[in-house]
Amino acid sequence: MSLVVGLDVGTQSVKLVAYDAAARRLVATHGHPLDLIAGDDGSREQKAEWWIEAIRSCFAKLDPAFRSRVVAIGVSGQQHGFVPLDAAGNVLAPAKLWCDTSTQRECDEIMAAVGGAEKCVSLAGNPILAGYTASKLPWTRKHRPQAYEQLATILLPHDYVNFWLTGERWMEYGDASGTGWLDVRTRRWSSEMLAATDADRDLLKCLPPLVEADASFPISAAIADELGLPHNVRVSAGGGDNMMAAIGTGNVEPGVLSMSLGTSGTLFAYADHPVVDEAAGWAAFCSSTGGWLPLICTMNCTVATESTAKAFGFNTRDGDSVLAGTLPGAGGLVMLPFLNGERTPDLPHARGSLHGMDLGNFTRANAYRAAMEGATYALRNGFDALLAAGLKFDAIRLTGGGSHSAAWRQMIADVFNLPVEVPLQAEGAAFGAALQALWAFDHAQGGDADLAAMAREHVLIAPGLSARPDPKNVSAYEGHYAQFLSHLDVAKSYYALSPAAGAD
Repeated sequence: MSLVVGLDVGTQSVKLVAYDAAARRLVATHGHPLDLIAGDDGSREQKAEWWIEAIRSCFAKLDPAFRSRVVAIGVSGQQHGFVPLDAAGNVLAPAKLWCDTSTQRECDEIMAAVGGAEKCVSLAGNPILAGYTASKLPWTRKHRPQAYEQLATILLPHDYVNFWLTGERWMEYGDASGTGWLDVRTRRWSSEMLAATDADRDLLKCLPPLVEADASFPISAAIADELGLPHNVRVSAGGGDNMMAAIGTGNVEPGVLSMSLGTSGTLFAYADHPVVDEAAGWAAFCSSTGGWLPLICTMNCTVATESTAKAFGFNTRDGDSVLAGTLPGAGGLVMLPFLNGERTPDLPHARGSLHGMDLGNFTRANAYRAAMEGATYALRNGFDALLAAGLKFDAIRLTGGGSHSAAWRQMIADVFNLPVEVPLQAEGAAFGAALQALWAFDHAQGGDADLAAMAREHVLIAPGLSARPDPKNVSAYEGHYAQFLSHLDVAKSYYALSPAAGAD
């Protein structure tokens, strides 16, 4: 009769799922929206207290009878954010998020300090890209010197929620690898990368201990009482949202490719050894399961479709009906959906653009399709790098808000020429956090459950939501995708010559 809870602290909302493992069913799903502080300089921030307020709201919606049955909680959080704490555990400033591109200068400074991007890859497995946690430290030193002076602990968003729940400060390897400081090959902090971030301060003293993926900690009695939970609840190590989505889609053993269509778009696969690309064609992350997680991340996915729908006065819930009657290629419209700048490819100063408009094709339906296709093409561009490295996949496991769209599922099957499967539990990150909590709880009780076997048991494929490639569309999309790449090449040249172009 026990339940495990998964919390996903995203950019747009906090989601809670309560899972009955014995019955293999979700008994409750709740959410609460989040605001975003956006600046013209590319800054994207949230107040950490907003996450806590949203979590309180989600638990308040959960039936007290369910709350009394909770035995474990797992937390998924948006990657790369920076939550600065003082020695007493107080938050010193708004959290700079994964989609914050205001720190590109600091990225360049850190990489220059160690000898360039290639040297970063040799030291830690990844260059310092816009949005990574490392660049947020020198930015804070320059722009919020008082906060930087009082800084005692560096936490990521999911770490902060864990700290609130338990009173303990820790990190796990998956989310830690997104800071830019963790050597993913050795799973140790890189002293060279930390020194390049701040040569005058020992940042290692600000980093909490690293714990294994199956670790768990007792919930604070005060927080348990506040949320109406038992005092014996365990809080698992948790992880970044992509790492948790990997668990929630069954991507915990080789051969599975997962795609998440959220505010950002991601592709990721499990590996039992470090998978580092010397050319940095993908992010070489650790997983939150004890392995590794090569990952492609684009910064503009559902944000492109939602922005387009808003501009034309409709809701994305009606998006599939709006698309009815349109064809692959959107009547000649091509969108580069770089509304937040872009990480893959590395174009932090880029801006979105719409090409090919004429008097006949510039309709809301074609514009919306162009946004969806542009976000999909951007992911396909990253996928090509994985294929070039010799990786092979038989199907795509799809999760995130975009997976609810039948039109988008079919588009992905056609653009990637792979069958698409949708896990029954649509909230992949929150569900993955719940499964990690279940696994960690078993280990805390002296068990030896295998996470891969657990995922095979609990991650079920939703009937009726799979999509198969349509050969006619596959052929058509090869030409349309090539056109997207030609526009992308121009954008790369333009922003390389004038990196600040369009940023004002």
